[in-house]
Amino acid sequence: MAGRFAPHPRTPTLPTPRASGSATAAKTRLWPAPPGHTVDLGLTLGPLRRGPADPTFRTPPDGSAIRATRTPAGPGTLRVRAGDGAVHAEAWGPGADWLLERLPEMLGASDDPAAFVPRHRLLAASQRRRPGLRLCRTGLVLESLIPSILEQKVTTIEAYRSWRHLVRKYGEPAPGPYGDSPDGRRDSRMYVMPAPRTWAMIPSWEWHKAGVDAKRSDTVVRAARVARRLEEAVGMEPELAAARLELIPGIGPWTAAEVLQRSNGAPDAVTVGDLHLPGIVGYALAGRPDTDDAGMLELLEPYAGQRHRAVRLILLTGRTPPRRAPRMPVGRIAHL
Repeated sequence: MAGRFAPHPRTPTLPTPRASGSATAAKTRLWPAPPGHTVDLGLTLGPLRRGPADPTFRTPPDGSAIRATRTPAGPGTLRVRAGDGAVHAEAWGPGADWLLERLPEMLGASDDPAAFVPRHRLLAASQRRRPGLRLCRTGLVLESLIPSILEQKVTTIEAYRSWRHLVRKYGEPAPGPYGDSPDGRRDSRMYVMPAPRTWAMIPSWEWHKAGVDAKRSDTVVRAARVARRLEEAVGMEPELAAARLELIPGIGPWTAAEVLQRSNGAPDAVTVGDLHLPGIVGYALAGRPDTDDAGMLELLEPYAGQRHRAVRLILLTGRTPPRRAPRMPVGRIAHL
């Protein structure tokens, strides 16, 4: 009727997160590290953490690492601690067995650091100082894909903030003791990221509140709707896996590489299209901070097959070009 306000759209009924509780007994595994396999949890699992307040990842003062994730068997929480030449692991939830079975691959057992031959003094020194650098293989695509989409074309601060907001609001408490909140605060507990169906049902105004524009939220929804087919990429060769991911509009080479580095442990999945990485690589290897993607790939050509590892070693040196412009401003889409 003319002159009346249109009714506010109804909020879709989202699946209710299940409380997992801490009463479930932990399942355990002791994995003796093979000879020559130095376990460095920070180096190996660090790329899985999306900011210091990531609700799916925690590093307690005792040096252990805890991650809450959604496995093909269901939600699971994994705590790992390295010591005495072995890795001690505890897991909770329906995904506990799945996580424990794949523990060695997650810690880089299928990675081959010996395949990397340094051609620059900087990389040789970095490799000597980081004997525990191994590329993890989670075997999970969506877990890395969604936060990588959120990181497209924005600052990491914005992306991390969006990830925290969405996981805490639409995820579920992590199985086991870390899903509890002794002080009653949501930000003191760990969460498992939402299921694909939940991601696909988040209404547009909630994406806006989380600071995510329509282009990125639409890409997440498209990916969530074909999550099962995307998860098949973990069993593919990197080139075919990247092609599978890039079939989704909004997912390009940058996002695909960021995912395959984590889900498949792909040692050659070099990230192209990044705002800062070409300049960092160019400055470290040739003193050229104005290097573009083509120049970066040319400099990394001697490391073909191991280009991602070469980049990781460069980043670990902390050698970056002098800043010539102010930092990219942090946006606040939710305030618009």
